[in-house]
Amino acid sequence: MITLITNIKELLQVREPGVQKVAGADMAHLPAIQNAYLLIENDTISDFGPMTECPKINADTEIDATGRTVLPSWIDSHTHIVYAGNRVQEFVDRINGLTYEEIANRGGGILNSAKRLNETSEEQLYEESKVRLEEVIRQGTGAVEIKSGYGLTVEGELKMLRVIQRLRENYPITIKATFLGAHAFPNAFKENHEGYLKVIIDEMLPKIAEENLADYIDVFCETGYFSVEETERIMEAGKRFGLIPKIHVNQFTAIEGIAACVKHGALSVDHLEIVSDEDIEVLKNSGTMPVALPSCSYFISIPYTPARRMIQAGLPLALASDFNPGTTPSGNMNFVVATACIKMKMTPEEAINAATINGAYALGIAETHGSITKGKKANVLITEPLHCYYELPYAFGSNRIATVLLNGKKVQ
Repeated sequence: MITLITNIKELLQVREPGVQKVAGADMAHLPAIQNAYLLIENDTISDFGPMTECPKINADTEIDATGRTVLPSWIDSHTHIVYAGNRVQEFVDRINGLTYEEIANRGGGILNSAKRLNETSEEQLYEESKVRLEEVIRQGTGAVEIKSGYGLTVEGELKMLRVIQRLRENYPITIKATFLGAHAFPNAFKENHEGYLKVIIDEMLPKIAEENLADYIDVFCETGYFSVEETERIMEAGKRFGLIPKIHVNQFTAIEGIAACVKHGALSVDHLEIVSDEDIEVLKNSGTMPVALPSCSYFISIPYTPARRMIQAGLPLALASDFNPGTTPSGNMNFVVATACIKMKMTPEEAINAATINGAYALGIAETHGSITKGKKANVLITEPLHCYYELPYAFGSNRIATVLLNGKKVQ
């Protein structure tokens, strides 16, 4: 199956093999070819270049992209797409002045979602979750991480991870699964943290490994949730089962969790609404990708990740949606990119780099996704006709994505 896209106004994120991520000043550079072609063979990018060098070829499908921009699909490296029901009432509670912590103390938040999930059958959970997955595919996401963490029981966590596995088997989008049993302490273990840590380490992890249900392990390392010491114990246990850490940290407070994550070789540290100078120094020259979740900040009115300070310090940065029922009920990466530009003062080039190549690094798939590179997966977006790709974040309330290709095939 050969697909040829011709007359592309701007072909974005064109890179040679081997570029894993971009950092600091390099994030402002988005390599592009004007008036370009893109050749896809089966599910792989095989060639690209200016139209003056377009090969004469009998393609099975030819797409005329006159006036349109083509770029790699969005990579969403942090979501909670698998959940039951919703938390609409908490949305209203926040409008009425309650804080995240106050809602949690009233039985809302993560524990509210856990109660609903454990009352929901695996089949119903799958049916609800696939609707959300189909939506983000249509919006241009070509690879996604999905976490557990709303079970908080052995069976609940396994149920979530099995649903993620079914989604992976049934949809063309690349999916990575993360075990987040350490999302909150269940009511039964509020005063017995050690007891719940043993459930995670001695009961959940062996069963997850036995069924090969997860790629990564996560912990909500935060004041009032899991301490740095508890986070380290869980990371160590996860690594014994082959699970690489990807950790929630610094959403509300800076408690030296980032240093612990870097020490344990975390692939990413996510949220980072509060970042100290010490945190930035620790992240420099590490292999850990900082990940910002701007639509979470937008939805619950908390600070935004200090992107300018981090990029000026030479760090890389990725963007993700945090799609979840309580604090970000949207997986729209177009809005994430726009919000990063509008509220975090990232340039369009920086934001697109953060949502493609750096997102792929944060998801552990930089070898195969995140750029227009020969040999990478043919997961690409074709926009509506645009004056310039700056219109993608500029027209923040509009869907400017016209066509989505996953593995070289048009998504209907």
